[in-house]
Amino acid sequence: MNDRLRAGSAAGAELLLRRWTEADLPAVRDAFNAPGMYRQFGSTVENGEVDDAAAGRWIARVNQRWDEESAYSWAVAEGPTVLGCVSVSQVNHVHNSGWTAYWTVPAAQGRGVATAAVRALSAWCFDELQLFRLELGHRMDNPASCRVALAAGYRAEGLQRAKLRYGAVRHDVETHARLASD
Repeated sequence: MNDRLRAGSAAGAELLLRRWTEADLPAVRDAFNAPGMYRQFGSTVENGEVDDAAAGRWIARVNQRWDEESAYSWAVAEGPTVLGCVSVSQVNHVHNSGWTAYWTVPAAQGRGVATAAVRALSAWCFDELQLFRLELGHRMDNPASCRVALAAGYRAEGLQRAKLRYGAVRHDVETHARLASD
């Protein structure tokens, strides 16, 4: 299974999707310590900060899921610089579906990086994994993520009330989906 994909260009940069490596540990640590990103980390860490050990565990976990063929997480890179992440999880070969997620570092936001990466990932999921339906969701207070979903061909399908909880605050989530036939 191919573990490198060209994602085209965004704002003049040639993007590559590739598997995460231990060399990406500083990029993962710094990305999840950026404002607003900690809640995307997916596990509890001491002192509310993602340190090298936590970043290393995150890389090991996403690569283990890749090896198990249950989820595929790609580093979105411009040369040696990690600009973000795009992934498909909850891969279900009975229903040929998966759950798409993405994030970018602050320096890559607003450049089309996430949109290019989601488009490339979606094509790979339809072609390589033979999935038919890809879903994603974003907090309603994150209009940038909504713009990425729409620009990548994911149609809005509905609202999940109070789906996510970060601390004491619950967030509504808008769901989107893209079909192989879209």
